[in-house]
Parts: sequence; structure tokens; C-alpha cells
Amino acid sequence: MKPIVAIIGRPNVGKSSFFNRVTRTKDAIVDDFPGVTRDRNYGNVRWDGAEFTLIDTGGFIENDADHFSHQIRFQISQAIEDADLILLLLDGKNGLSPFDTDLIRMLRAVTKPVFYAVNKIDGMEHEDKLHDFHAFGADNLYPVSAAHGYGVSDLLDDMVNALPESVSEASGEMIRVAVVGKPNVGKSSLINRVLGEDRLVVSDVPGTTRDAIDSVHTIDGKSYLLVDTAGIRRKGRVKKKLEKFSVIKALRSLDRCDVALIVMDAAEGITDQDISVAGYAYDRGCGCVFLLNKWDVIEKENNTAKMYYDRLRHEAKFLSFAPVVTISALTGKRVHRIFNLVDEVYQQYAVRVGTGPLNRILEQAVERNAPPFHKGRRLKFYYAAQVSAKPPTVVCFVNYPDAVHFSYKRYLVNQIREGAGLDKTPIRVIFRQRTGRIEFGKKRR
Repeated sequence: MKPIVAIIGRPNVGKSSFFNRVTRTKDAIVDDFPGVTRDRNYGNVRWDGAEFTLIDTGGFIENDADHFSHQIRFQISQAIEDADLILLLLDGKNGLSPFDTDLIRMLRAVTKPVFYAVNKIDGMEHEDKLHDFHAFGADNLYPVSAAHGYGVSDLLDDMVNALPESVSEASGEMIRVAVVGKPNVGKSSLINRVLGEDRLVVSDVPGTTRDAIDSVHTIDGKSYLLVDTAGIRRKGRVKKKLEKFSVIKALRSLDRCDVALIVMDAAEGITDQDISVAGYAYDRGCGCVFLLNKWDVIEKENNTAKMYYDRLRHEAKFLSFAPVVTISALTGKRVHRIFNLVDEVYQQYAVRVGTGPLNRILEQAVERNAPPFHKGRRLKFYYAAQVSAKPPTVVCFVNYPDAVHFSYKRYLVNQIREGAGLDKTPIRVIFRQRTGRIEFGKKRR
């Protein structure tokens, strides 16, 4: 599980600009897989051999007239508690503000690493703007420019030295299952139904669950670790800031799990935020099962379920392999089917495909559909090997790795999926450069 760094600060100090520079992304991120349309407020960072997840949180402002301000303050406290390292970003252009003072006061009681960076310092000649910030007594202030990159490398060097090491949680024989979804879709009700007791607080008020709660469930001698998470909030105006904080726990749970149960409210329909939650699970490489909950209140016709399935497949093309089941946590309808699907997904999720069979699949795929040319030379695929499981990850050695178009990559993934019988798990394919004598697509003599 990667360490999490949360960026906090008042509005317009440059948090998003800093986030984009460090994660090497842009404001508008376009995935190369059709159907992935979502805003991201987290990114994976690799610096000097260390990896961590960076969270861009909502801007803090204290306003008694704004009834959301107390919720934002609470969510900031939660972000500070949940993250492994806190980065407070300050505005070197406009100086210290009362909002900064409030945040600094909150951070004084924190025992985990806290870094203070003053943004909009575009060079050494502007470092005199730091003087105003020395008043609050920080041991070390980092002058940085998110726009131009000044000082960012020095800050990252010290941050990664202060981070805890990544932890890999071995699940043993216990399958780890994260229950995720937006607020009030019935996640806690589902876990209570599965466990047969009111282990978790159930409420119609979104946001009742604030912490990830682990529960062990055993069926026919097989154990599952269920993780309930805080609902990932809807986006929109001030609420968008709240969603940025609450996503931290969900990301931690997805990092820890083998299979994600993505719970949706069928009565409300499939929403953009449902697809966003599914995107988080897709990005983390989890096995997935879609659960259309509250099916008992749906007015049904002969093809109602098919209409829901088709809509979901259209909106979440990137998880077209994930099984879908309609359930009712309230009545227990079809809840018993969930763990059969979890077993099927996990069996494929943890599988290892032999090098011989894998290369035969690759060879047949290349012969069936020859790769395109790159700068007048055809792409050549030499051989492939599975390097890890959970999810199955395959490295393909090719003469021009960067020239493999995403459509051809998707074709190869589908061929591996079909040839290896992996129709319910994510598959990762990585291209690396390597020369060799075996060229798939050429007839052997």
C-alpha cells in the first residue's frame, strides 16, 4: 500500500498546479480507453525510487455564512488524520492570511510529517517573500514555483525521505473485498445483510460511515475480509471539495483489496459519480463486481435488467469484463450470489499463465492482425512473459514500445483474455524494448 500525501491550503494558492507538476498531468486528463470520463484528484508519483499517492484536496475557507464550511473543516481534519504526510501550500505572492493561520494551528498538534511550502516563488531573487511566513515558527520553509518548477525537486527529495515505506499486505487465504460506492447506496446495509447482524451504522444521511471498518465473513470454510468505506461524495460546487477529502479512505481500501464490490443505487439510475467510483477501482487494478442495489423498488418489465446492463456497459466500457448482478440488501435478494462471483473473479485475478501458452496466444494474435508500421518499419513483437498476478500483468518485448497504439494494445489484451480464459479480471500489458530473433508474424521454415 503506497503512502498518501495530502496537499492542503486555502483556495488559489496553487494546489492543483503543484499537483499537476508533480504527477506530470494536466488539468484535463484523457484516458486512452474509451468510456473513462472522470475528474481525478489523486495521482501516483514516483520520485527517486520512492512511490506515493498525491491527493489534491479542496481549498479551505472559514465562512460562517457558508453552511458547508464546517463540513470542509471536518473533512480537512479527516484528511490530516488519514494521510501519511501533509503538505501545506502557502501563497508567496499574496502573503500570510488568517485562513493560513487557522490551518497552521490545526497542524501544530499533528505528530506525522508536515511540510510547509510557499508557492509562487519563481526564483532565488524572490525568496525575500518568505520573511512574512517565518512568523508562525516553521523550522523549514520550502520556496517553490508550481508554474515554473523552481524548488520542487528539493521539496520532493525531503518528502520522500520522510515517508513511511510502502506496505504490501499479504492476504494469505483470505480474499480481501472492498465495498465502495457513492454515499447512501446501501454499502453498510449490504455488509450487515451478509454478516447477519447490525455490525455497521446504517442511516439515510449520506456520509454516516467515516472510517473503513474491516469485518470477517466465512462461507463454507472460506474467509473473506470485508472493508466498508466512506461514500465517495457527489461532485458539484462546494460539495466537490468534500469529495476530494473523502476519497482518501476509498483509495486506501482499494489498495488493500483483491476484489471491489461497486455498489450502485438502481432506483437512482447509473450516475456519473458511479462511473467515477468505478474508475478509481479500474485505476488501482482491482478485480470488480458491479452490484445494482435496491432492485426491490424498481418497476420491472421483461427487459429491465438488460437495459441496466447495457447502460452500464456503455458508460463503463473500461470495466466491460466485470460481472454485474442485481440485488437488494434490504430483502437479501440475490445477495448469496455475490461471493460466487467474487470467487470466480479472484481465481482469474490471481492466475498465472505459463510463458509457453502466453507466447502462443501472442503469436496467433500478431499473425491474425499484423501490427502497424512505425516510421516505415513494422512493429515487431518478440516474446511475452507474465511478471506478476493480482492483476495478471504481462510484459511484451517489442522494437518500438512507445509506438504501440492504444487500439492495438486493447486488441492484444482482448486476445490474451480470450486465449487464457480470463473474462472476469483486469489485465495489464506493458511494452518494453528488446531485440531478438523470434519475430511473431513471420512464417517459420
